[in-house]
Amino acid sequence: MATFDLIAILLFLTATFAYLNHRFLKMPASIGLMAIALMFSLLLIAVGELAHIPALEKTARVILEGVDFERLLLHGMLGALLFAGALHIDLGDLAKQKWVITLLATVGVVLSTFLVGGFIYGVGRVLGLDLPFIYCLVFGALISPTDPIAVLSILKSANAPKELETKIAGESLFNDGVAVVVFLVIAGIATGAHEPTFGSIALLFIEEAVGGALFGLVTGYIAYRLIRTVDNYQVEVLITVALVIAGYAAAEAIHVSAPIAAVASGLLIGNHGRTFGMSETTIVHVDTFWELIDEILNAVLFVLLGLEVLILVFDGSSLLAGLLAIPLVLLARITGVSIPVYMLKFRREFPPKTIRILTWGGLRGGISVALALSLPPSPQRDTILMMTYVVVVFSVLVQGLTIGKLVRSSLKP
Repeated sequence: MATFDLIAILLFLTATFAYLNHRFLKMPASIGLMAIALMFSLLLIAVGELAHIPALEKTARVILEGVDFERLLLHGMLGALLFAGALHIDLGDLAKQKWVITLLATVGVVLSTFLVGGFIYGVGRVLGLDLPFIYCLVFGALISPTDPIAVLSILKSANAPKELETKIAGESLFNDGVAVVVFLVIAGIATGAHEPTFGSIALLFIEEAVGGALFGLVTGYIAYRLIRTVDNYQVEVLITVALVIAGYAAAEAIHVSAPIAAVASGLLIGNHGRTFGMSETTIVHVDTFWELIDEILNAVLFVLLGLEVLILVFDGSSLLAGLLAIPLVLLARITGVSIPVYMLKFRREFPPKTIRILTWGGLRGGISVALALSLPPSPQRDTILMMTYVVVVFSVLVQGLTIGKLVRSSLKP
């Protein structure tokens, strides 16, 4: 099927599901879109089986397989989503939470990776899954990044403290990039692409993470200097679009972390660029443009997540492993959150139920599924994809729908 036709079908479904959610379900947009898309997918499967119309499900699967989800998200949408998220983060607020965010996005991610990997290895042995330890670590790496997309709107509607919003948003923006680097290292070892030596791993991490941050700051500064020399919001918006798309492509071409580069450039433009390079008119148009892009891409992403169930290879053991992975991932998350918080508790005070909210608010999303889909075809990939999908569905639908209530209860005296 032609690319234009795929885009047309996807946008039609997204607009239809968005209308149904807004008109009838009235759930938070991201959660409602994924829920409706998931129900739509399951309905196609059920109709195909019960009405003996296998062509219906097969056609839908063929259409979906034409969408390279991993490439679309990791090499397309992710840069815009991260830039749009970073654009509205205040560096002053971020600086106040820098140690918490740094520890959560580094120590928390690595700790979660190894805890989940160890847990899943034990589960795999009990269930008889062909899942070597290195592939269990691959699953731990891809399921560790948290996704701010679904939860931030809920936190705002619950009148969550600004400090809490900054912690969750800042952690999610940075741990996406860190977790992708960790995943690339471990997946490279699993597939034989990387040599498992400390020196090679450290060098790759420095090249990707530090190189990505520096590249993002340099390209962001160049864009800022260009913006400062003109006062025309059409040109300035266009410069930010070029910064995101061309900057992300260039970062990938020179093999530095494109997600971290997108966050770094977004922070620079959203703070330094907004303060010293833009007029009030430009600020309004830049914010409006990127908020709209963010909402459209988020909507498409969560519809795709709901539809991805059509291409899963269903296996009883993998499904059971996915269900067992839910509490194990949460246990690893609470450990990865608690250690950084307790490390800093003697230096600063934390609001009540901080650990509980950070744990439950650490939703998994499209990045985890995209990373699982990026693995080369193998029986291990099918198992990891099933487990990932089960955890993501639970995370978005259950945690996403209840985090607002948890935040509101924590605000009560």
